[in-house]
Amino acid sequence: MSGRRALVMGAGGFVGSHLVRRLKSESFAVRGADLKTPEFSPTAADEFLVGDLQNIDFMRQVMDGAFDEVYQLAADMGGAGYIFTGANDADIMSNSALINLNVLQCSKAQPFGRVFYASSACIYPAYNQVNPDDPKTAEATAYPAEPDSEYGWEKLFSERLYLAHARNRGMKVRIARYHNIFGPEGTWQGGREKAPAALCRKVAEISDGGTIEIWGDGEQTRSFLYIEECLEGTVRLMRSDVGEPVNVGSTEMVSINELAMRIAAIAGKSIKIRHIPGPLGVRGRTSDNDLIRQRLGWTPLAPLHTGLEQTYRWILTQVSALRA
Repeated sequence: MSGRRALVMGAGGFVGSHLVRRLKSESFAVRGADLKTPEFSPTAADEFLVGDLQNIDFMRQVMDGAFDEVYQLAADMGGAGYIFTGANDADIMSNSALINLNVLQCSKAQPFGRVFYASSACIYPAYNQVNPDDPKTAEATAYPAEPDSEYGWEKLFSERLYLAHARNRGMKVRIARYHNIFGPEGTWQGGREKAPAALCRKVAEISDGGTIEIWGDGEQTRSFLYIEECLEGTVRLMRSDVGEPVNVGSTEMVSINELAMRIAAIAGKSIKIRHIPGPLGVRGRTSDNDLIRQRLGWTPLAPLHTGLEQTYRWILTQVSALRA
């Protein structure tokens, strides 16, 4: 590889596989690494190393070389059905923390330009997100800490880990707190899918006038950021002088009930909703974009509808292919 070089860890996942394509479009030579290659399309990486990033020897192989940009997206993660049941807490915390410890251990002797870490809105205190109409997620509200899940606690710990290495070793670290990224080629079944993909699947699977299930009363609120906007925010942050954690998300907040109805409208279907018990997370969450607007002069622009249309069409093709 020659010219500008980038390393993407987690390149087999949803955001990572899209990020590889974005970097290739900018003429980067890209090395990808993950437990698996992308599920839904071939990787665009120039080379792709398959292995466990929890293994320090594999991490040394992955990080061997000079890279202008290093993106660390690898994590044990999923939607509410994976994160909030409590059954996966030990894996979520230990697997992801070990990956980040390995990244920083192996980076000591490497000539890296900048290191990007993908954190999460799940780091924000549960006590600031009890009102579905007025959640508080400005970056400065992260402390006193009280994330609503062990996933959030691990993300917060790893933020501090990267920031400590930035202070003590002079690393150029960039941290984004992602807010519910969605789009085509994301997980859409199996228990780790997030709300937009899960609802797109449920609507695609039923006939006009059919019924879908939603956990809780459906009045819990969220905002969702389309993948292309996420990539734009990511690369802008990476190449900026902003060394503090920054939200990368949308301010267009909707209830889960409303999200389902919007997807049904895209599908041209009338639906009924049955509310059932299930893991929920916080009552309300949206992105506070004041800081990213101030520091980068940019905020996401695409409306939720644009991303939902693209995502529904893609998931519909997946559902139809399974039925064929």
